Amino acid sequence: MRLLLSPRWMVWHVLTLGAMVACGWLAVWQWQRAGSAMGSALNIGYGLQWPVFAVFFGVMWFRFLRMEIRDLRAAGVGVEPGDPAAPSTDDGDRPAGAVPAPRDVAPEPTADAADATADEPARPSPFTARPAGVTAPRSTDPQLRAYNEELARLSVRHREESTP
Repeated sequence: MRLLLSPRWMVWHVLTLGAMVACGWLAVWQWQRAGSAMGSALNIGYGLQWPVFAVFFGVMWFRFLRMEIRDLRAAGVGVEPGDPAAPSTDDGDRPAGAVPAPRDVAPEPTADAADATADEPARPSPFTARPAGVTAPRSTDPQLRAYNEELARLSVRHREESTP
């Protein structure tokens, strides 16, 4: 219940209700417009769409609320170990009933994990600059290799032709 009264969720309540009221007002306006001399079937369509948008805002508010509650229960915040709503922890890593660590805190690496990562070389990320001395592996596909070699040859030729 405290979650519903938190400042962040109060803002979500106000925004959701405001959006739903605005959609309702727009639906009524479109219906009135459809009944006027300038109205058309398009106004009727809009008059039917706006309530659907209002329901969408309400459903999304409810889903976000359920996700937040689920995340809090998974993190063990506000849930007693003996509570039936507490998440099950019978995975062998922790004793049953122990409160799991929060999600945004990385677990401490174990000796097994350190040994496993020591055997594998660190791979460069495709989203960062390639470290010095690291080259991309050559493809085993002969067509792809021939295509890349042709592109490299054309690039060299273009540089030679554009140099005065």
